[in-house]
Amino acid sequence: MKKEEKSVIIDALAEQLKQNIHFYLADASGLNAENTTKLRRACFEKKIKMLVVKNSLLKKALKQNNFEGVELINALAGPTAIMFTDVVNAPAKLIKEFGDKYGKPLLKGAYVQECLYVGADTLAELVNIKSREELIGDIISMLQSPLRNIISGMQERAEKLVDENKIISERPE
Repeated sequence: MKKEEKSVIIDALAEQLKQNIHFYLADASGLNAENTTKLRRACFEKKIKMLVVKNSLLKKALKQNNFEGVELINALAGPTAIMFTDVVNAPAKLIKEFGDKYGKPLLKGAYVQECLYVGADTLAELVNIKSREELIGDIISMLQSPLRNIISGMQERAEKLVDENKIISERPE
């Protein structure tokens, strides 16, 4: 590969790193063609962009963006697939699900919500991170809970008043 081609690839990777604040690094080597196709299809369905990159080019792109995650850069050994996403835990769930079934991919590291995660042992932690949509759902349910209690209390009180009115109206005069 010529120096100009490498420069174009590095610039493109650097731009994607700027645009995507969450990314995962995984080792998908050893998967046969059929399982690799399944992995790519699963990534597409979950809106995860997966690229297989040369470590030296990725390191240069990270440095071009002033990325200071030395631990993550040091984890770049062997074949690397980079996964870009807007949903913070989607790649982690995919890696876990796929890894349980086929043995690969293995998590090398991730940069999620301005935090570094290095090593396969951090996968469980990444799977449990809530996405933006899940957090919004939690907030909405927390806000709805007091309202439900108020409405329920008002309904109970109204039912008691109706019952009392029936008793009063059924009394002989």
